[in-house]
Amino acid sequence: MPEVRIYRPAKNAMQSGRANCRQWVIEYEPTDRKQPDPLMGWNGSRDTLSQIRLRFDTQEDAVAFAKREGLAYTLIEEAPRRPMRPKSYADNFRFDRVD
Repeated sequence: MPEVRIYRPAKNAMQSGRANCRQWVIEYEPTDRKQPDPLMGWNGSRDTLSQIRLRFDTQEDAVAFAKREGLAYTLIEEAPRRPMRPKSYADNFRFDRVD
């Protein structure tokens, strides 16, 4: 029975928005190790399921799909977000600032 991970992807560090973080993703666990190709040297494996990423709008939809297909799943809860503190450029030059 294939194993899958169900998670919500983290925000991309190179972007300020959270556009690709709203959906839940199902990824299959790798079942074969990657080996370098003798001719080109690229990494590859015979595991074609590792190339599949399914996206769902809700966590319940993703879990229901895994159960319906008979997949063993691991649900990875997202870490709570820390609230952003407002920052001011002028605070860099305050005389009572402690380094």
